[in-house]
Amino acid sequence: MGISRQVTLHISGMTCAACANRIEKVLGKLNGVETVQVNLAIEKATISYQPDVINQADITGRIEKLGYKATEEQEDKHLHEINRLKQKCLISAVLSIPLIWSMVSHFPLAASSVWVPALFENAFFQLAITFPIQFWIGFSFYEGAWRALKNRSANMDLLVVLSTSSAFFYSHSLTVQSVGSPSQHVTLYYETSAVIITFLLIGKLLEATAKGRTVQAIKSLYQLQPKSAVILRGGEHLTIPIEQLAAGDIFIVRPGERVATDGIVVRGNSTLDESMITGESIPVEKQAGSFVIGATLNQNGLLQVKAVKIGGETALSQIIKVVEEAQSKKAPIQRYADELTEIFVPLVVMIAASTFLAWYFLLRPGDFGDSLEKAMAVLIIACPCALGLATPTSILVASGRGARSGILFKRGEHLETLQKVDTVVLDKTGTVTKGKPEITDVYCQGETSAFLQLVAAAETGSPHPFAAAIVQTAAKRGLPRLRAAESQTVPGYGVKAVVEGKQVIIGSEKLMIREGIAIEGTDSLVNQLQFAGKTVLYVAVDRQLAGLLAAADTVKEGAREVVRRLRKMGKEVIMVTGDHQMASTAVAKKIGIHRVYSGMLPEEKAAIIEKWKQQGRTIAMVGDGMNDAPSLTAADVGIALGTGTDIAIEAADVIIMQEDVRAISDAIRLSQKTIANIKQNMFWALAYNSLGIPLTMLGYLSPWLAGAAMAFSSISVVLNSLRLKRVHL
Repeated sequence: MGISRQVTLHISGMTCAACANRIEKVLGKLNGVETVQVNLAIEKATISYQPDVINQADITGRIEKLGYKATEEQEDKHLHEINRLKQKCLISAVLSIPLIWSMVSHFPLAASSVWVPALFENAFFQLAITFPIQFWIGFSFYEGAWRALKNRSANMDLLVVLSTSSAFFYSHSLTVQSVGSPSQHVTLYYETSAVIITFLLIGKLLEATAKGRTVQAIKSLYQLQPKSAVILRGGEHLTIPIEQLAAGDIFIVRPGERVATDGIVVRGNSTLDESMITGESIPVEKQAGSFVIGATLNQNGLLQVKAVKIGGETALSQIIKVVEEAQSKKAPIQRYADELTEIFVPLVVMIAASTFLAWYFLLRPGDFGDSLEKAMAVLIIACPCALGLATPTSILVASGRGARSGILFKRGEHLETLQKVDTVVLDKTGTVTKGKPEITDVYCQGETSAFLQLVAAAETGSPHPFAAAIVQTAAKRGLPRLRAAESQTVPGYGVKAVVEGKQVIIGSEKLMIREGIAIEGTDSLVNQLQFAGKTVLYVAVDRQLAGLLAAADTVKEGAREVVRRLRKMGKEVIMVTGDHQMASTAVAKKIGIHRVYSGMLPEEKAAIIEKWKQQGRTIAMVGDGMNDAPSLTAADVGIALGTGTDIAIEAADVIIMQEDVRAISDAIRLSQKTIANIKQNMFWALAYNSLGIPLTMLGYLSPWLAGAAMAFSSISVVLNSLRLKRVHL
């Protein structure tokens, strides 16, 4: 077997999961192609093949033969596509207004009260404004339908073309017949095709927007990696592109810089902010022998690091890979609709054809016009207007209701999936806790105010999160601010300063030992604080232990309440965090969670969620950091707090635009109410079809009555959906 080659192609023209599946199946059958993975979310196909058997041009040509466009370099066309859809939606909606206005006037209750300009009821005027909707704005549906027919399959595009074309061409025939008649005001069905195309375009616009954000989210991950690195070669410092960095190279990381790649510290001491990878809110001390992760931020101190993992092997690259793979596994809800159309479309066509044949040959032999009218009535009443409105109107109203409460659903499918969730996984840092340390305990030998003044003065200007917490604590108590005459940061240990002529040393136990300061008698208190998940800082004044400070990432208001609500709903609540066991266990105990997974890396979180999904669980993951992105995408529903990082927000399916975590249970309740509403809509839409199709086949409903019945079914669906506005969360 020859050497395999892998190529990544950007695929444009995919409209649903059926398109991605079709490309995978067709390419997978080509001789020489080993593996094919099509990611609909980011419109990308990764193909492994043997170049001695098949070349890339053959693969690209086969994709284009299916009706899609394949390019090796991804074209950034998302903004253009979104703007194009916005323009088409606006034009289609404006052109549809006269048609809908005219349609409403035909209802018995509205006929005498709704004034309609004579022009709006003119057949040729309606033809003129519907024609561009049908054949220009709706041309993409014809393209999709033609692709499906060429590939011997049926999709939603084919259903749209059949239903809208039947309404349009039947109305067109009536328009032509009206020529020469005393009045050109005839019963037409142009609004049927116009309304269906307009609503479907709005759905495509929402989908394109979500795709654009997904692609941008992936790009933002790549942008976190430094573009260059400073390495040591032959005793000199050389700046090289990150692509030229090799395993074994020694590179320099200055304060304020990001680590070039995963490696091991060979010289220096510092603290690194690893929250983007591990979720740990407290900076991690690094010294010789410590492992550092690429793209994490060096806060202070100079480090020399030996590169261990490069390129696709780094932790950041693995996060990107997990995010992309998890997104490619998400099957959009359109997949089920497409599968349904494979049965529904041929069935409706067969019923309409059977109706025509029965009337033409048996009931009214030779009467082509009347037989065609009966068949067209079947197609009109079977038009999926109510079925098409059943889901999007409920989702539209529910999304608006959620937005007023600070809950944003990216796609309608997430509303459907969320109500099925039986297990809710919570991240700790920034999700159920505030994400930054606060001073929780102050122990000192003298007056607390004077003690805090000295400590705050020593910590002023330090970049460490603990310093900010100490200064903020003093400010909250309204203490006068003192100035430090001298201040020195000891990387990895703490701070030394001179305040009001007194030497103040603040830091870890290691710093006290290093400075020869006695800390005997504090073990019991320190153990008690650490058992509660708190970090202890020692404070010495003039080389004598003066007190202790305890810092912790405090629990958010409402965290305990949301856990109680979720349990009442029958959901199992679990905490999975990158934080250490003692801190995470203490937080879990406070909010009533009994099952905790601590010290988890991003890929480990995602792996646990995948394992639970294989056991039949439906998982909702709640997080806020970039380190949560893989697990947010791996879960059935990812829920991100809007106060979190951009990548978490883009990777998630549901966004909570507030710090109140109780909105998590509100989102689930809204999802439950919405799906119940959609089921009601689907029932009434199908009931109209089930009753209407037999009546039209028997000739009891003319096309006009069929259109009226279809319109009434749509109105009932919309009115039922509007009830979601009043849902109490």
